Amino acid sequence: MPEEERQESATDEALRALAEPRRRAILRLVAHDELPAGRIAEEFDVSRTAVSQHLGVLKAAGLLHERRDGTRRLYRARPEGLAGLQVFLDEMWATSLDTARRLVEAERGLLDEAPGSAVG
Repeated sequence: MPEEERQESATDEALRALAEPRRRAILRLVAHDELPAGRIAEEFDVSRTAVSQHLGVLKAAGLLHERRDGTRRLYRARPEGLAGLQVFLDEMWATSLDTARRLVEAERGLLDEAPGSAVG
């Protein structure tokens, strides 16, 4: 698979993973601290199995790092897992700003040429 296609696929997977509110909450929990799975599960009103499945999806999407310490699994966010998503959002934002700029410039051009308008 070409690199660009691979990056797009990773971005799609990150977006799918982040679509679920609990997964976003999990990422917030482990954004600054490495936490064991049990501690993460305590924050939610769902079964530990459900939390484990969410952790698996986040890990598969490249958004979590898992470290084993004996029998415990410790999780922390992988900010680099969001790099493709960041590029996508930056491109979308730049395109939106460019479109807004062109619309404003076009509107000003139309207003400046309108009959009866006072031109400086």
